[in-house]
Amino acid sequence: MVVADVSVRVAWPADAAGIAGIQLRSWQRRYASAAGQFGSEVAAELEEAWRTSLARPPAARHRALVALEAERVVGFALTVPATDPDSEDAADGEVAEFTVDPDRLGHGHGSRLLQACVDTLVADRFQRALCWVDSTDDGLRAFLSGAGWAADGASRELAGEHGSGSVRQVRLHCSIG
Repeated sequence: MVVADVSVRVAWPADAAGIAGIQLRSWQRRYASAAGQFGSEVAAELEEAWRTSLARPPAARHRALVALEAERVVGFALTVPATDPDSEDAADGEVAEFTVDPDRLGHGHGSRLLQACVDTLVADRFQRALCWVDSTDDGLRAFLSGAGWAADGASRELAGEHGSGSVRQVRLHCSIG
C-alpha cells in the first residue's frame, strides 16, 4: 500500500515563496482580465510581505497554515478573530484566506486544510467560523457548502487589487462550538 506524503502544518517564514507563488497563480486565474498586472515585482512584494507576516504575526490568534505535498507548499490559509461589525469578538473566528494551488485542486489538500482551519479555530476557543468568498467563485462556495458551511446573508464589495475593479463577496459561516 502506498501512502501519499501530504500534511498540513503551521506556516514558517521559509514558506513565503511557496505561498506567494500560489497566491499569484490563483489571482491570475481568478482575475484573468488583470493577469498582466501580476508580474515579477508583485511576486517579490508578496513574498516579502508573507515572510514578514509569518515571522511576526500581528496577534496570538492570527495563524497561517500550509498544506504540503511532500515538502512543497500546495495551499495556505489564515485563521484570525472575525472583525465584521456584526461578529462577536470572543465567539467568531474567520478563515481570512483559503487558497489551494489551482494545479493541485481535487487532490484532498483543500479538505485537509479546511479541517486544520476548523481545528485551529476550535483550539482558539471560537464557536463559529466565517469565510468571505468572491461571489463568482462557485468552486470555493460549493466546496465550503459541501463541508457544511452556509451563506448567512451578509455581503460586501471590495476594491480590487492593482486597479482590477471591485469584487463582490458573500459570507459563509459554520458552527464549530
